[in-house]
Amino acid sequence: MTKTIDIEDLNEAQALKELARLAQILLQANDDYYQADAPQLTDAEYDRLKRRNLAIESRFPDLKRLDSPTEQIGAPISDGFSKAVHSVRMLSLGNAFDDDDVADFDKSVRKYLGLGTDSALAYTAEPKIDGLSLSLRYERGKLVQAATRGDGEVGENVTANARTIADIPQVLQGAPDILEVRGEVYMTHTDFAALNKRQVEKGEKTFVNPRNTAAGALRQLDARITAERALHFFAYAWGELSEPLANSQIKALAQLGEYGFSINPLTRLCAGPDEMIAQYHLIEEQRATLGYDIDGVVYKVEDLALQARLGFRSTTPRWAIAHKFPAELAWTRLEAIDIQVGRTGALSPVARLTPVTVGGVVVSNATLHNEDYITGRDAKGNEIRDGKDIRVGDWVQVYRAGDVIPKVADVDLSKRAKTAKPYVFPTKCPQCESDAIREEGDAVRRCTGGVICPAQIGEKLKHFVSRAAFDIDGLGAKQVVQFYNDGWIKEPADIFTLSERYGNGMQQLRNREGWGDKSADKLFAAIEDKRTIPLGRLIFALGLRHVGEAASNMLATHYGSWDSLEQAVTDAATLEGPAWDDLIGIDGVGAVMATSLVTGFAQKAERAAIDRLVAHLNVQDAARPDVADSPVVGKTVVFTGTLEKMTRAEAKARAEALGAKVSGSVSARTDLLVAGPGAGSKAKKAADLGIETLDEDGWLALIGAL
Repeated sequence: MTKTIDIEDLNEAQALKELARLAQILLQANDDYYQADAPQLTDAEYDRLKRRNLAIESRFPDLKRLDSPTEQIGAPISDGFSKAVHSVRMLSLGNAFDDDDVADFDKSVRKYLGLGTDSALAYTAEPKIDGLSLSLRYERGKLVQAATRGDGEVGENVTANARTIADIPQVLQGAPDILEVRGEVYMTHTDFAALNKRQVEKGEKTFVNPRNTAAGALRQLDARITAERALHFFAYAWGELSEPLANSQIKALAQLGEYGFSINPLTRLCAGPDEMIAQYHLIEEQRATLGYDIDGVVYKVEDLALQARLGFRSTTPRWAIAHKFPAELAWTRLEAIDIQVGRTGALSPVARLTPVTVGGVVVSNATLHNEDYITGRDAKGNEIRDGKDIRVGDWVQVYRAGDVIPKVADVDLSKRAKTAKPYVFPTKCPQCESDAIREEGDAVRRCTGGVICPAQIGEKLKHFVSRAAFDIDGLGAKQVVQFYNDGWIKEPADIFTLSERYGNGMQQLRNREGWGDKSADKLFAAIEDKRTIPLGRLIFALGLRHVGEAASNMLATHYGSWDSLEQAVTDAATLEGPAWDDLIGIDGVGAVMATSLVTGFAQKAERAAIDRLVAHLNVQDAARPDVADSPVVGKTVVFTGTLEKMTRAEAKARAEALGAKVSGSVSARTDLLVAGPGAGSKAKKAADLGIETLDEDGWLALIGAL
């Protein structure tokens, strides 16, 4: 049997192979469960593999597959059912794992809506049922379709099966002409135990857990089998409506109850985070006595008009979040602390543990974050863990939160050896012995070796050829490291001179084991193909600190071309002046990212390497949105003061959609200032510069939104 490698020990090539293996296993598990109703993996093992997949993706985001299990909403429908298209997508929920996450959720909602901390904002809190999502469509009061979530857009038509569930009304009195009721199908513990007892008596297989059993029962091709499984249904939401149910979440749920649906009795209205968390703990205390499975509490903004304003992200609503029950914990011995060096030179401490099972997974490594975390303090010097430091030999508590990467949470001082010494964080890079410095305000110590550091240059090259960067067919992480070790590639530009430097299409490669004429020619052709590269991909491929894929595309859209970007960043080298103001004025680009970008271009060796690379490329200008009729296309707009008819986030999003550049500061390059009540220095500066200024109504009239 092949030994499973700890995530922290995986190299990029191993991670790529492991993600492929996990995708195959999880896809087969989905087929077994969703289509064959015969799961081969236990629920715990399935969750463990999915968490492992997510952890690898978190560590190697550039290797994330297009068919990643973490990006799927639900699962593809079974061939045994007809398709049912959801008129309103069925999305998943974001997760919260502690009280701070709940508070952050409340803050994010308030920030988006432009509400202060003193403004009233109510939420509902309800148990998160561990079952199968189902959407019920009623037309003129009659049930006409029941559909599983499927992939969020298309589900399985399980109408005949849903009609066998007693909690699902067949006819509604007084309902809107079109009403889609959404909720969760589940099985009680009592019914599950009785079903398994009958299975044993008949000499047939028993079922794994109530959730899997309920899901399998609802997907039976023979509705008579579904009827035998004693399924239940809680309604908690809705999709398409011909007319509103109410103006609030709690009233809408009450209306569904009036129509005959079961509404969870533990649903409560909460005035804010404190009451939400109190209800969470109240539900948690009753968890074992409910008689059905739940795995957390769902919070939703109570006002439906505010829900509509908040809207949705790509896969989750902004107005709701699932507060999951605590991660599983375990205590074990800390055997050693190792230091890993990342591609940006960051020195990351890793705890080597005596192996321990946490939530069905054997954990032997855990992150220690940074040197402050080891000393028992955060980056601002405040105490964490009551100021307890972490030492080799300590008895430590390990937990696995929603991001599934194990962490050291606490230390048992009563078991600490008298000879244990405080851990001294290294000031030299363990890879190249260069000084490892910590910049002011930075929580991480970094190697200054740059290209002479084996850890950094290798990681930089792997990042360069990653999927979101140059993505050269045949030159992945494994190959680029081999070429680097052989001395064929020392920097990115060398990739594009391979053939000419070694002559005859690089005969050394053709003679190498695993390579031949076809594979070598294919590689050289792929390299030639990548000489033409979109601007956003090139920026991301440079591997500059803080400049990720989204930021790279944002910079590309703002500057449009490589020459414009290069000139602007060069002009901003002094961290002041118009070019600097323009750079940090880009919505989403702060001083930290801007400084990293400018610093990267200002380093002589790094800049020379970039110049050598670009000399071999045809960099494509960034595509611009089709906003030919927009009155603000190409203009730089600044918003200041209080906007009364929309939040700042909404105003920025609308302006950018119309082709405008939204800046956070006023400069000579600003074309338009939109000033609400309370506008201060920005309005004065705009007046001094003669910049056109509009109030909110004027802005809305300009863009045709009045």
